[in-house]
Order: sequence, then C-alpha cells, then structure tokens
Amino acid sequence: MAVEEFLKQCQQSGDAAYAAFRSLLERLKDPKSRVDARVFLSDLYSRVGSSDDCFNKYHFRIQDIYLEQYEGYRGRKKLTMMVIPSIFVPEDWSFTFYEGLNRHPDSIFKDKTVAELGCGNGWITIAIAEKWLPEKVYGLDINPRAVKVSWINLYMNAFDEKGQPIYDVEKKTLLDRVEFYESDLLSYCRERDIQLERIVGCIPQILNPNPEAMSKLITENASEEFLHSLSNYCALQGFVEDQFGLGLIARAVEEGIAVIKPTGIMIFNMGGRPGQAVCKRLFERRGFCVTRLWQTKVLQAGDTDISALVEIEKNSPHRFEFFMGLSGDQPICARTAWAYGKAGGRISHGLSVYNCQLRQPKQIKLIFEFLRSGFQEISSSLDLSFEDDLVADEKIPFLAYLASILKENSYFPYEPPAGCKKFRKQIAQFMKTYHHIPLTSDNVVIFPSRTVAIENVLRLFSPRLAIVDENLTRNLPRKWLTSLAVETAETSLSEDVLTVIDAPRHSDLMVELIKKLKPQVVVTGIAHFESVTSSAFVQLLDATREVGSRLFLDISDHFDLSSLPGTNGVLKYLSGTPLPSHAAILCGLVKNQVYSDLEVAFVISEDEAILKALPKTVEVLEGDTSLIGQYYYGCLFHELLSFQLTDRHPPLERSEKSKSVEVIGFSTSAISVLNNAELSIYGDGNSLIHLDVDRWFLPTPSPVKGAIFESFARQNLTESEIDVTPSIKQFVRSNYGFPFDSSTAFIYSDCLQALFSKLVLCCIDEGGTMCFPAGSNGNLVSAAKFLKANIVNIPTNSEEGFKLTEKILNKALETVKKPWVYITGPTINPTGLIYSNKEMEDILTACAKFGARVVIDTSFSGLEFDCEGWGGWNLEGFLPKLSSSGNPSFCVSLLGGLSLKLLSGALKFAFVALNQPLLIDTFHSFPGLSKPHSTEKYAIKKLLALREQKGGMLDVVKEQIRNLETRTKRLKEALEKCGWDVLQPCAGVSMVAKPSFLEKTVELSHSGKDATSGEKDATYEVKLNDATIREAMAKATGLCINSGSWTGIPGYCRFTVALEESEFELALGCLAKFKSIVGN
Repeated sequence: MAVEEFLKQCQQSGDAAYAAFRSLLERLKDPKSRVDARVFLSDLYSRVGSSDDCFNKYHFRIQDIYLEQYEGYRGRKKLTMMVIPSIFVPEDWSFTFYEGLNRHPDSIFKDKTVAELGCGNGWITIAIAEKWLPEKVYGLDINPRAVKVSWINLYMNAFDEKGQPIYDVEKKTLLDRVEFYESDLLSYCRERDIQLERIVGCIPQILNPNPEAMSKLITENASEEFLHSLSNYCALQGFVEDQFGLGLIARAVEEGIAVIKPTGIMIFNMGGRPGQAVCKRLFERRGFCVTRLWQTKVLQAGDTDISALVEIEKNSPHRFEFFMGLSGDQPICARTAWAYGKAGGRISHGLSVYNCQLRQPKQIKLIFEFLRSGFQEISSSLDLSFEDDLVADEKIPFLAYLASILKENSYFPYEPPAGCKKFRKQIAQFMKTYHHIPLTSDNVVIFPSRTVAIENVLRLFSPRLAIVDENLTRNLPRKWLTSLAVETAETSLSEDVLTVIDAPRHSDLMVELIKKLKPQVVVTGIAHFESVTSSAFVQLLDATREVGSRLFLDISDHFDLSSLPGTNGVLKYLSGTPLPSHAAILCGLVKNQVYSDLEVAFVISEDEAILKALPKTVEVLEGDTSLIGQYYYGCLFHELLSFQLTDRHPPLERSEKSKSVEVIGFSTSAISVLNNAELSIYGDGNSLIHLDVDRWFLPTPSPVKGAIFESFARQNLTESEIDVTPSIKQFVRSNYGFPFDSSTAFIYSDCLQALFSKLVLCCIDEGGTMCFPAGSNGNLVSAAKFLKANIVNIPTNSEEGFKLTEKILNKALETVKKPWVYITGPTINPTGLIYSNKEMEDILTACAKFGARVVIDTSFSGLEFDCEGWGGWNLEGFLPKLSSSGNPSFCVSLLGGLSLKLLSGALKFAFVALNQPLLIDTFHSFPGLSKPHSTEKYAIKKLLALREQKGGMLDVVKEQIRNLETRTKRLKEALEKCGWDVLQPCAGVSMVAKPSFLEKTVELSHSGKDATSGEKDATYEVKLNDATIREAMAKATGLCINSGSWTGIPGYCRFTVALEESEFELALGCLAKFKSIVGN
C-alpha cells in the first residue's frame, strides 16, 4: 500500500487508522515482509512528521522521544514512537518516571526479568531494554490497542530505517528482549508463573467518576473514548486506598508480591495529591522498605475533574495536597485547589518515584498467599509498617507462620494438657542449643501464665506455709496473703490452711527467712545483680534442701529470647548440674516486642512425679493453654533455632544428680482427685482418637480464620475495638433472655474451667456446697473436688433423660447447707438433651425456694439440631420475679464459652455474668485469672457481630449443626449395632450410651493388640465396669471415651462427635473392633 493510500484510510476515523496499523503490524511480524513494512514506516514518518495536525487529521502521530544523556549501550539518544487517540499519550508523568529510573545504577535492570505495568505505547519498556540490557522486559497493558501499538513501536526501534536489525553489544536486538501482552496488571505473569526481578509502573490514580465502567467488556473494538478512559481512570479495587485514588496501585503491589523474586524491586510513579505520607504508607503497610528516588511537580491537567477529591475531604478528615502553580511550596487542599482552578489559576501536585523492596520477602509472600486464598477482605487491616526493626523481626515471621497454619490446616489438632508437643520441644532445644542444658520436651510443662503456674503449684502441694517473692504475690488469693496462721513447719495444722508470706527478692534475706520459718514451698525470683552468677541459686538450693522445702525459681526477668542471650547464672549452673528433685524452674514468656499482654509460661523439672502432676492441674483447673499463644512464642523459638546447626557442640558433662531429700509431697486430697479423675489419655504419635474432649475438630470456618488473622495483623487496636462487653450483653440477652443491669459484672477468661474454678472458690469462701446433678461435666466436678469444695451429687433418673426436675431438687436441697447448684443448659452436657424454658423456670423456682446460688453453664449450647417445640429461653420472663420473692441469697450466674458456638478449636473465650454485689467482691478476691488477650477479644467481637447478621457466619453455623445431627445419628446406629443402649441427643457435640456388656470379663493384650488376632502376646483379663471400660477401650482400640465415673450416671459413657471426618470414621471402626473383642 502506498503512503498516500494509507493516510487516506487513516483520515476516515480513529478506528480506521487503528485498522490500518493493525494490518501493518501483521506485515512487521512476518519475516518475509518485515523489511518492506519497516521501510514503509520510515517513509510514513518522513511524509507526516510529528505535528499535532497529523494527530488531528490522520488520528496518529509518530514522534521522537529524546533520551538525551540517558542513551543506551549503543549511544542511541532517541526512540521513535507512535501513538493513537485511544491510548495514553506520553506526558510529564511518564517522563518523570523515566527520570526516576535513571537514579538507579546501571546494574538495576541488567540481565534481569522486568515487567512494566500500564505500558501505554511501550516507550518506557523499550527504553529500559535499550539502556540497561535486561534479560526480558514484559510490557503489560489492559488496553488491547495499546499492546498492538507497542509492538509496532518495538519493530520501529528494533530495525533501522532500511529495515535492518539493530544489534546491541551482546549481539541481541530489542525483539530478543521485549514482549508486549494484554494483561490486567500482572495477570499475564501470574497465570504463567513468571517470576520477576523488577516491576515498574506508571499507573494512573484518578478516582473513576463511574466505577461501573470497568465492568464493561474490554475489547480492541470498544470505543476510543472508553479505551482512553480505561488507561486514564481506575475503578474501585476493594482496597482502603481507593478513597485516595490509589486502589489500582495497591492491587498492583499485592499482585506483584506474588510474582516478585525475594530480592526483587518494585518502582512506581506516585502522584502526590493524596499526600506523600499516604503514598508511602501504601507500600510500607504491605511490608516494603521504601526509598523516594525522585520528586518534582507537574501541572494538573486542565480537563481533570477533582470534585471527587473535594467530596472526600468533605466527608473525612483527610486533606489532599495541591500547589498553586509550579513554584508554590505551601500545600493547599482539594477544595481550595478546585476553587483556584475554577477561577483560572493553574494548580500542580507533587510527583514522586518510589523504590520498594520487601522487608522479609519469604514471610510476606506467605502472608499475601493466605490473603489471596479467600481472605482478601481483611487485607485492609494488614499493617506491616514498623518504626522498630525488632518489632518487624517478631511480627512478620509470626503472621507468616499463622497464615500458613490457617491456610494448610482445616482444624486445630488435639494437644495434650502439658502443652503443644512442638512448642515444648522448641523450648528444650533452645535450652540445649543456647544454654547447653540437655533437656527434652518431657521436661517442660506449659501454663497459661506465670500466675496460674504458681497458684497451681501451691494448690497441688497445699503447704501450711509458703514463702513467695513479693513481686509474684499480686495475683494470689487474698486469703492466702492475709491468713494469720504463720507457724513453722513442725506445727500440726490442717492442710486446708494455706498461708503465704511475701519476701523481698534478695537471696540473703530469702535464705534467712527459709531457715527461720521452714516453709514447705518457696517461690522466688533472683535480683538482677545476682542473676549473672549461680551463687544465689546455689544458696537457695542448699537452704531449701536443708529444711525440706520445694523450690520454684522464677527466671522470667532474666530469660532472653535472643540469638545472643545475656549471661544467666541459673541456666549456666544447670548446664553442668542436673536440677535437684526438690527444685523446678518457672519462666513467664512476657518479653515480646509486639503483643504486650500475650503471655505463656513454662515450668522445667527433672523430677518425673512433678512432670506428671503439673499437666493434670492445668487440665483440671484451666482445661488447656491457648494454642495461639504457644504458636506465637513457638515462632520466636523457631526463628532462633532455624539457623543453628544441631549438635554442633558436644554436650557438657553434668555432675551426678544429687540425692533426693525428704520434702513435702502432693496434697493427699489433690493426688486423690488427680488419680481418680478421668483426665486426658495421651501417648506418642497420633494413634489415639479422642471422643472424650469438648473441643471442635471439625473444619474451622473461613470467617473464624479471617478474624484470628486480622486480630494479630492489626496494629494499635483501640479500646472500643476490643471492648467485648456490649457484644456479650447482646449475646446473652438474645440467646437466653438473661437479665442484667448496670451493676452486673461481666468477667472474661480464655478458658471456661478457670472461671468455674473461681466460682467454686467463692462457694468455698461462703461455706457453701456444690451440687452437681448426675449427668454433669466430669471435668468440672473434678475441679471442684481438687479445690476441696463440699460436694453433693443430686441423683437423676433415666425416665427424665437424667434431667434435673423441680421435684428432684426439692428433695435434694432440703438437707443441703448453702447450696450452689450447677446446671448446664439449654444444651445439657454430656447427654445432649435440652432444658425447655418451662423446665428451667421450674428448676429455678425450686432453687429460689432454698436460696441457692445457681450457676447456669451455657458453654455447650448454641448447636441445637432437634429442638422442635423448644422455642429458646427467656430467663427475663421469670427470673426477676423469683429474685424478688424468693430467699435473698438466691442468685443466678451465667457461665458461657464461645469456642463451640463459633466453631473454633483455637479461639478460646469464656465469660461469667454475676449479678450479686457480694459475690462479685468475693470473685475478685481470687485474681489469678488467665485473661483473654486483646487479639482474642477483637476476634470474638467481630465474630459475634457476624453471627448476628443474616447469611455468612450464621449459614456456616447452620450447616455445621446439620453435620452434627448426621454425626449423632451415625454414631447412634454404630453404637446400637455394637450392643450399646443410646440416649438420643438433640443438641451439642456429645451423647451418652450404656453398654450391654458391663460386668463382663474380657481378655486384652499388654501391647494393645487384639487378643483374638492370633498374634502371641502377653494378655490379661479385665472385668468391664465404670472403673475399667475407658482404659480397656483405649488400650484395645485407641479410642478414648468417658466412662460412667465421668458422667456421674452409672454405666453411661460419654462420646463427642465434633471430630475431623477421617477420625470419626476411624472411631466407628474402633467401636466395631471393641465389639469383636468383647464378643456377643
């Protein structure tokens, strides 16, 4: 085609011009016609030049862009580029961007894989290839016409005017280095898993006056106006930065994180209208270290409407940043700039080029990979900007670790009461690696806090006299600290009287007190000036050994989680000498840089009896220790251990362990309870299947995972964001109609059993009696026994489904002094039946008659599936009347846990609502409560709000309730086939059944193999009853259940159903296996 004929076609319209150039591109792509096509372009340029007249008349323009001093390796000082009306025309923005790129050294792009976002006509992409000789540059643009024009420009600059290839010093042409593709930001690279070393972008950031425009079908045949707006405007992207017109850049950055190599760099052009701080924060909160390479001012285009920015300023405190002309140095807001522009003034704004590199690439990639897997909506809460590098070094790896756990695991696994096996192993390995103490995970027991550990120790031993460091007594029960029974150990006193003397943290004074008072337990720390040597520790060991006292030494203040820990005299001593049997080490992990109120504690001992007993106290009084707290500190230990070579130093020779001395043993009552309670069975590996724990092992819903992650990702949580009380009040009112007023105290913990234990202590303080119906939670009954409460068991009968009734209570409470009645409801644990509103009214009427304190435990409720005719509870309908007309000592406390209601195995949160002032004061006299961390409160508040909304979380709960119903039906069928009499449940996660083979004698093998399998193994006989059936089933099949001893209903065992799917199927198989062992 002749030049004149080509121009005649272009003159018709912009679309006609584009069609003509598209045909020319086909000829450029074909090696046979490429030379002629390139020569044609030269002739065309000679004919029309680069004037605006050409652009207006022929709908295209070819112009030279002079690189001046920024010439490429061959010394070329200009590029020849074509533009058409439907693509972005090179202007000050792009020229400033190129100037910023040139602030880098020549090595910035050399031999690198690069992508340019929003390449327009491709001039910057080609210039990068021309000057820096990268391995490959991908020019990407969402506008299909821009991509075609870019290819034409590539051919125009890869070949000279005669159509001959232009080679660089490496004997390559621009065609070898540059490719252009239609791509919505980085979608081309993401879909092909192209890993990039550099990402550059000069992306527009004007608020789209019509966000719906982006939903139109994007094709190269769309109108010129639409295609130009596509390049010039960006729609709302779902990011917090949308309000500043930066949403598209925010999306580009997050997509870039997925494809950038660890050492990669992103370089973006940023208009300064939102303010430099906002622009910089866009990158910093996503984990980038940011450097501003270049800054200038450019005039605001006259046709750009900034009224949208004026509207934002009107509705928010933010102020955009403009200047009056190019010389103005004082910023003005968008409203002033709009008015000044309307009056004929010229306004400008800053333009900066930012160089961005990920702070911790591997971890940040994991975080954003998690967010892309269905949690994009919480990305606005992410804040990875840190003034202190130490904070970043802790928080970013933890968020990455938490993200990987939430992404890879459908549920949170069962962990023993002693703490996560992995976490205990990490502590032992840290001690071995950094302090050369040869410990194993079995030497470590985890506690929710240091205070809990101290209180549990004192309750385990029940010493008549204990000396406790004055810094550690603050959260101990008030009665212990005010008792006047200060006697020497020789005086015979009841073990129920426990007196604590506080003492200064000074070894000489402490030793003097130990020698004079002869306490049975000593809990103390060591002063800072004494901590660097072991002499103070040795003095304490010797003094306590001489008087036969137990020593628990607190090293919390001197324990450094650091790759270069300070000298610690205690740990240095233990590297060469075993820990004596009468001593143990206590450490509260509180010195983290990020979450000041997140605590986990551990105790180290080398005494087997202590190591067996302490986890049992955790299980009885607290249930377990927060998993996420262990994950956090476990991540810190992992970071410190990950770069260490294992066993690089030979273990030091330790002296022989000193002979045991006669010291106080465990309290008689405590050890009796711990030995007889049905506590967790746990062994090595995952061979056991737990149908004996009230935990959620079904898949954790996405909203729960999202809330957990968001709570830790946020920074500077406000008091209102973590104030759960309004949400809890709404929850108890809407679910149970529980009445409360301004005097009602809502108290929170991260474990239900801790709150219950404090209520039991209140009962003991009043001289009351805990009354448990037959068919109660055996763990809570054990807690009351461990705390030495007076206990009465209220019999129930099978005809009533083992429910409490008014008649039963009237008879049972006649002879009980100061009764405290424990009731689970609406869902009853363990039977899975439901108390109706009328049944509860009758029960509370009987309780009011006798002036009973009532504890209603709702923690197993909220998952009712067969509740036809139930109608829910409305305690407010009758409770105020009972309170005013009954015995004045009558009151109702509402106990609740949200783990099951929110379908979470890791997010632990419990509450108690107390209405009586005297009871509130008594409760607060027992301050050692493991409280929920601020992140837990944030997550709980968010999930409670989601649960109140239609759809979303509520639909997930309904789905899981249907799943539980199916599970209970299947388990019922399996049990009945195996000879069990099942009580049909209608709610919750547990059910009870009675075996038909009680009192039958069976033969079991010591190794746990089926005695009928034919394999030779030592066997023994067991008579199956409430005392033996649990252990027999666990040994024979690996299935853990609760027996009638736990349920309080003779013969009836308890089974839970909230297991992971494969575990549940295995459990059904175990039942069949046990049936075959028992025989018909």
